[in-house]
Amino acid sequence: MPVNELISFLETHPDAQIVMDADYRILAANAVYRSIYAGGRDVVGQTCYAVSHGYSRPCDECGESCPLAASRASGEPRRVLHLHHTPRGEEHVNVELTPVIGASGTVEYFVERMTKVREASSFPAESGLVGKSPAFNRMLELVRRVAPSGTAALLLGESGTGKELVAQAIHQQSGRVQGPFVVVECSGLTETLFESELFGYEKGAFTGANQRKIGLVESAAGGTLFLDEVGDIPLGLQVKLLRLLETGTFRRVGGVETLRADFRLIAATHCVLREMVERGSFRRDLYYRLSVFPIHLPALRERRSDIGLLAETLLTRLAPGRRYMLSDAVKERLQAYDYPGNIRELRNIIERAILMADGDTLLEEHLPPELVSASTAGMPGVDDIVPLETAELRYLQWALAHHGGDRKSLAEQLGISERTLYRKLAV
Repeated sequence: MPVNELISFLETHPDAQIVMDADYRILAANAVYRSIYAGGRDVVGQTCYAVSHGYSRPCDECGESCPLAASRASGEPRRVLHLHHTPRGEEHVNVELTPVIGASGTVEYFVERMTKVREASSFPAESGLVGKSPAFNRMLELVRRVAPSGTAALLLGESGTGKELVAQAIHQQSGRVQGPFVVVECSGLTETLFESELFGYEKGAFTGANQRKIGLVESAAGGTLFLDEVGDIPLGLQVKLLRLLETGTFRRVGGVETLRADFRLIAATHCVLREMVERGSFRRDLYYRLSVFPIHLPALRERRSDIGLLAETLLTRLAPGRRYMLSDAVKERLQAYDYPGNIRELRNIIERAILMADGDTLLEEHLPPELVSASTAGMPGVDDIVPLETAELRYLQWALAHHGGDRKSLAEQLGISERTLYRKLAV
């Protein structure tokens, strides 16, 4: 297709799109792109990496995935998740790149289509996922990969990392968004309770069953069934779950009619299921059925540059209508803490500070004593000694947060390349 025809076609397209050559040079940008991402300025003639990220070199040389470089090498379309510069600041953008055959019969142009990621925000938000650290972005890209499919997703991570929020994000971006999102708390379920809660029961099935009860599997029809802490299901009950997943059918307790299940499965656990399988405490066949698409949710200490953003978000959610501020001392304390309870613990800290504050500024005195003492302990003890790579990563995450997430300026101050900084942060 001649480039002029391609440009004319893109002008009528409802999504933001640009045309580039093999040297990353923007040949054209449609009106939607100019409005949303360029702020009306002319980007023709500039490189895509300069416009999108403010880089002086291609993304893959700065530690990020570059769809154009990958497509140029393979000749195939590519899709990635990027933080794109916009007039409003950095925003999560889904980038779909398609190579275009030119008059020479070879790939001459590349079309990038950009759509805003609506299930996550890089700014404080009243609901949904919030973050923009490399670890958060890696997780978000996997969420976007699996969400449109019907594939089972397994969310792995420590307690308090927001597994239910991620499950809801997957549900909201799926074809079942109009259906229900049903949560099953698997911890502490006895065999009888597990069956009756999951499958329901018929009237007279047992003492006290005075009427038919619809189970959670039936309630999730047309929607998503979220099995939270699936690793806590006792071994004897796992076969019942496996049978449901393998056959797609079930019977209510006390019933004889076989019913067909209709749900999309998302499971979550803080346990290391693979180790449980080796110990014999989790069925191997159930593990393989659940772990089709595992997603690691990073601990808060793995996304330290998001702590300030999350704190601001929690202030918005916990005190709507009132504008609280964090003092510089509080920001430093929050940034230095390791959060064994992850985001749930950060939420508790912010909520306590709000209750302790008489004014609109949260001060160091409003923080729990254990957080202040942990931050002022000085040199680490023997038990706190960690490998050099871990210490370096923690320092870089702290330094990045103090640079407002600006990786370029931090790399310059450290005297290293952006690519080296990305590599060290990705450990």
